[in-house]
Amino acid sequence: MRALRLANGRVELAEVPVPEPPAGEALVRVRLAGICHTDLELARGYMGYTGTLGHEFVGEIAALPSGTALTVGQRVVGEINASCGECAACRAGWGRHCPHRTVLGILGRDGAFAEYLTLPLANLHPVPSSVPDEMAVFVEPLAAALEILEQVAVRPTDRVVVLGDGKLGQLVARVLHQAGAHVVVVGRHPAKLALLEAAGIAARLDPPSERADVVVECTGRAAGVAQAMRLVRPRGTLVLKSTVAIEPGATEPLDLAPLVVDEITVVGSRCGPFEPALRLLEARRLDVLPLISAEYALAAGVAAFAHAGQRGTLKVLLRP
Repeated sequence: MRALRLANGRVELAEVPVPEPPAGEALVRVRLAGICHTDLELARGYMGYTGTLGHEFVGEIAALPSGTALTVGQRVVGEINASCGECAACRAGWGRHCPHRTVLGILGRDGAFAEYLTLPLANLHPVPSSVPDEMAVFVEPLAAALEILEQVAVRPTDRVVVLGDGKLGQLVARVLHQAGAHVVVVGRHPAKLALLEAAGIAARLDPPSERADVVVECTGRAAGVAQAMRLVRPRGTLVLKSTVAIEPGATEPLDLAPLVVDEITVVGSRCGPFEPALRLLEARRLDVLPLISAEYALAAGVAAFAHAGQRGTLKVLLRP
């Protein structure tokens, strides 16, 4: 099969064997996959990953063990952390923090930029028939945005600032807006900010003068973290969504003293619940289609990857 792989710092299309699913896993034919900022960072050396990239996908089951509720041909999306199920973290229900886990397209497991992938049956979620592939491919990042509501009690009276108008910032802003909070997004791209305004969300190039109850950092830059600390009120909450916040070679230190002086609650936030994300999409309560910038065939994956890294680009999709 064809796969878009990372090796020696280069992203290349390769021919590789179709994976053989181990016990308890299904073989999934990928229908559509999305390029994430994390994929771009992996190509720059983040995590030291080598293998097939990609963790946002919708697919259909090609093969699976007998005696399961899932069926061959069923459309599914998949949680990306494959845990051991036996360690203390797994027994506590924290599988995403399992020290022995593999992570689809990120850590020890080939990913979704391929014709096929494998994942544990427990990771797979059926996609409702009314949700098209172009929406279902957003379930993983949308779930990550929804995780904020699992961690922070965001109230309708709260003033929330989202820093970053990229793919994740767009989803985070929409989720928090759905929760009823007063959301302001601070970004750097007028076209992206216009998408937010079209969804009824306040968006601006300059940060507001009033400090916020909750600030969500989605820029992926050290400067964004510093700005977030300036914008959150004393005893407010700072949510860090970026997995890569400090640029390699940065010489300016990040001053964390304001976190102590202002008694800020800092929340690290990563993956999230798939079922609420699927329900939001099924009910059409959140429109993700305007966030698609382009779609490429997997055969043109190298060009798609280059496009995804261009300034101002939102979601680029790959179709095997």
